[in-house]
Amino acid sequence: MSESQVFIIVGKDYNAFMSKLFEPLTLRSVTFTNRAWVSPMCQYSAVDGFVGQWHRVHLGAFATGGPGLIMVEATGVVPEGRISVACPSIEDDAHAQAFTSIIDFAHEHNVKMGIQLAHAGRKASTTKPGSDHLMATLNEGGWQSVGASPIAFHGYMEPHELTIPEIKELVKSFAAAAVRAVNVGFDVIEIHAAHGYLLHSFYSPLSNKRSDEYGGDFAGRTRFLLETTKAVRDAIPDGTPLFVRISATDWVDDGWNLVDSIELSSQLKSLGVDLIDVSTGGNLHNAPIKATPGFQVPFATAIRTEVGIPTSAVGLITEPEQAEHILETNEADAIFLARAMLRNPRWALYAAEKLGIKIPWPTQLERGRTLN
Repeated sequence: MSESQVFIIVGKDYNAFMSKLFEPLTLRSVTFTNRAWVSPMCQYSAVDGFVGQWHRVHLGAFATGGPGLIMVEATGVVPEGRISVACPSIEDDAHAQAFTSIIDFAHEHNVKMGIQLAHAGRKASTTKPGSDHLMATLNEGGWQSVGASPIAFHGYMEPHELTIPEIKELVKSFAAAAVRAVNVGFDVIEIHAAHGYLLHSFYSPLSNKRSDEYGGDFAGRTRFLLETTKAVRDAIPDGTPLFVRISATDWVDDGWNLVDSIELSSQLKSLGVDLIDVSTGGNLHNAPIKATPGFQVPFATAIRTEVGIPTSAVGLITEPEQAEHILETNEADAIFLARAMLRNPRWALYAAEKLGIKIPWPTQLERGRTLN
């Protein structure tokens, strides 16, 4: 069948059929070719904070698969901000430069690259998965974790409570890391403020028991994140989109909740954030979460509706039709996929085929196309 012929798909002709999943999205000066995005996924494969061959192949495989955006895994803004001894950092120019070949390869395939800037807080300094113990010793490269309050996450060490001067330094560290990321070619900056890591541990009342200006009420607990966001936005070019990933709920009555997240997202929007990457949980080890397909999507929808800011949906979204429905019904503006991308790094190409949409394939892979 030639390209000039018409496909008939669910009662619509091919030339008229438009997929929301494969509709471009523009945020500031960046246009994403589609809304099927690769979620940040820890690989525990860095050496002394440097990404290497595994990351080049791992992320490169996604780049050949047609996503609109690849978000690099949680990357420490300081060495102590890493989740594990085998997680990456962007603590200096040398660590930033290690990403350049990956970014260049993605750009060759018209795929945008983002980086998730992170500090693991009280959930830091772990060993690699598969070890017979959780916390890394000093001999294994471990370090003292830090947090909003000296309250340990279940099974982890008790963190050092950050002083106000230390908080101020970390705000600067996030901004400096964002500048390094932009300088080596990243198209998008994301601040990781979810999953029980440092910034989440400050805004959640479960882990923040401070009585100073960074604790207490909503304004105090969100201050660190808002100051970090302002510093990052001020440090990067106006045309660079800024995302923030939040946990929209702690899933317990006395924790952070959706009403809080809507107010926080409104304030983040006023600071120049372009998209809220909506996840949930991570700050309580036994939170009563019923993880069913699309279980986090309603949180993204509520924030999108109430705040008027683009959101991305994540969490057990696996099928093209499922992703398409979320976007078509205006529940979110983009879809981040993790496990589905691990199983099939070319998920976006597969999804286009499944939905009857023709998108460009790398020339090297054209023989695998089923639509002709």
